[in-house]
Amino acid sequence: MGVAIGLGCALLFASGPGMADARNPKIGFSIDDLRLERWTRDRDYFIGAAEKLGAKVYVQSADASEQRQIAQIENLISRGVDVLVIVPYNATVLNNAIREAKKAKIKVLSYDRLILNADVDAYISFDNKAVGELQAQSIVGLKPKGNYYLLGGAPTDNNAKILREGQMKVLQPLIDKGDIKVVGRQWVKDWSASEAMSIVENALTANGNMIDAVVASNDATAGGAIQALAAQKLAGKVPVSGQDADLAAVRRVIAGTQAMTVYKPLKTIATSAALLAVQLVRNEKPAYNSQINNGYKQVSTVLLKPILLTRSNVDMLVKDGFYTQGQLAGK
Repeated sequence: MGVAIGLGCALLFASGPGMADARNPKIGFSIDDLRLERWTRDRDYFIGAAEKLGAKVYVQSADASEQRQIAQIENLISRGVDVLVIVPYNATVLNNAIREAKKAKIKVLSYDRLILNADVDAYISFDNKAVGELQAQSIVGLKPKGNYYLLGGAPTDNNAKILREGQMKVLQPLIDKGDIKVVGRQWVKDWSASEAMSIVENALTANGNMIDAVVASNDATAGGAIQALAAQKLAGKVPVSGQDADLAAVRRVIAGTQAMTVYKPLKTIATSAALLAVQLVRNEKPAYNSQINNGYKQVSTVLLKPILLTRSNVDMLVKDGFYTQGQLAGK
């Protein structure tokens, strides 16, 4: 389903809310930022799957604003949705909004990023600790020794911290052994490519270009790092990790300037989340496989398995219909 159709569905659903019932649940889908390619794909897959299950979906984009997201969640509550599915922009500021949802007997599903210190009913994500491990293992495989720079994600995103845990599980023994020296580490506001570029430019200057590897936590930050490296003619010589299989990043992997990315089949998480949301409304028992403490409670969790993507297996994206061969070739 294309982006335009997804938006059309959202508008169609919004125009006729009907009566709330378990047979045709109303789902409020609050997304961090639909300006990012990643989330438009999630939205379209989610709407398609929810519609097949008889649900109606109301989509809101917070455009990377915590105030806007809170207001939109309050709006969805007032519309009488049966379940809220939330990709939080700031995982730490939604407890009051969630409290209002619970008062209204609305179920809450935290999508991709865990909402902290709030009474959420369930959480679905890819295993972000495993993503961090894949990132670090890949870079260590290419540069087992040397000066490493750790480029974290947004400090407002709990996933960024979980990714770092996974990275450090791999790196810490090598740091302790003296094989790897971490010459700097920084979180990147809003996962911004331009901020990542600026951080790595400064790191290269501070270290006389003596950086052997960059563990970047996603493809946007990887892109910024690679721009900074390219300016010093180091792109492709210094391995950089990533995740999300963004099109630009996959092209960099093919070109050899980015060492790897992590493919998280968005159709899998979106369709699984749609089913989980409907199951919550219908009081059915979802197939949870984990529990994660969000500071308020142990949250019932579905963790999905991420896939390491390198130049050798990028064809998987074409087979999955994630991209066309033409897109990968830049046509």
